[in-house]
Amino acid sequence: MMSAKIMSPSLHADEQPGAAGAISRLRAIGFLLVCLSPFLIAWRLMQMVSALALGNDTYTHIPLIPLVSLFLIYTNRKTVFSQTDLPWKPGGALITVGLLAITSARLNVFQLQNANQLSLAVSGVVLVWIGAFGLFFGFPAFRAARFALCFLFFMIPIPEPILAKTIYALQVGSAQSAAALFSLFGIPYLQNGLVFSLPGIAIRVAEECSGIRSTLALLIMTVLASHMFLKATWKQLLVCLLAVPLSVAKNGLRIATLSALAVYVDPGFLYGRLHQSGGMFFFAAAFVPLALIFVWLRKIGSGNSGAV
Repeated sequence: MMSAKIMSPSLHADEQPGAAGAISRLRAIGFLLVCLSPFLIAWRLMQMVSALALGNDTYTHIPLIPLVSLFLIYTNRKTVFSQTDLPWKPGGALITVGLLAITSARLNVFQLQNANQLSLAVSGVVLVWIGAFGLFFGFPAFRAARFALCFLFFMIPIPEPILAKTIYALQVGSAQSAAALFSLFGIPYLQNGLVFSLPGIAIRVAEECSGIRSTLALLIMTVLASHMFLKATWKQLLVCLLAVPLSVAKNGLRIATLSALAVYVDPGFLYGRLHQSGGMFFFAAAFVPLALIFVWLRKIGSGNSGAV
């Protein structure tokens, strides 16, 4: 009778804690081994991803994303692992697709440029990790941890064609925002696309001035905060949709402010300390109103969300 009870798939931890603990350890070990497999298959590509995160300001967030996901799962571990289930078969399919993506990136089957090759490789890593979680801990745990797992997609470097179009769209939006502020404050200007002619100076909204880094940072922060502090889905979607326009407006404010200071105070403001190190000041111009919107939405009936 004891042996039959131990082998039962419906075993509860309070009935056989030793056996349940052993099963949990096996699940965890299997999960970790599968999660490490991408590094064994494509170690060189993983090193290139690390170099990208350390050397490109647009992607400095990559190492933080899995840590945030782990933190979310750990802080809600009682809910996530309250009912581990039999292997979730679609998890195996996700692992297979992920490993195929990693192998294709390693062999560069599609003759991709380095940036796109890394995007494919990291996409494979994310699919392997998500699939492994579902396979080893079951669908109930997967469902409880779905936000933390989906948050991993922020690790993926934006493919080059999409990144170029995104940067250009941000350049155009920032230029339009700056033009609106010039008109609002009565600063004379002529605009030709991304180039502004102001009294005594001419400026161009370059790719470096698109605000792609701060926009990504604000969007990631907003997605995370909306999940943690807003319960209603429509409220979460609202603040996430507002993040990008607010970031564009913030970038227009930065361009208009530096330009006005250059025109009326000193042209050196276009190259000075405020231009080089004033990003956080202007970031607050988007963050503060977004935080006020959060507070307002919570006051109209939203509660904290406990799911991950």
